[in-house]
Amino acid sequence: MTRWQVQEAKQRFSEVLRAVETEGPQTITKHGDEVAVVIDIAEYRRLVRPDIGFVDRLLVTFGGLGDEVADVVDEIESSRQSSMPRDLDLTELP
Repeated sequence: MTRWQVQEAKQRFSEVLRAVETEGPQTITKHGDEVAVVIDIAEYRRLVRPDIGFVDRLLVTFGGLGDEVADVVDEIESSRQSSMPRDLDLTELP
């Protein structure tokens, strides 16, 4: 990851943006300390997208599975949420 001092990044901003496209994230420093990272917009959107549920993630990942698959997964997910863990007595171990 290339490091740019703030002053240099300001003066050569277009070059920083080109470097993001070709090389990946670019680090901006101020007095030697890292203060920011410039990243590609697609990477930013991937990082900040809202967390989605299991069923929705399956449908996004394997688009076109249809409502029947979503209904089955919903049923499995809801039955797992209602099942309680079994009680364990850890005092009587061999």
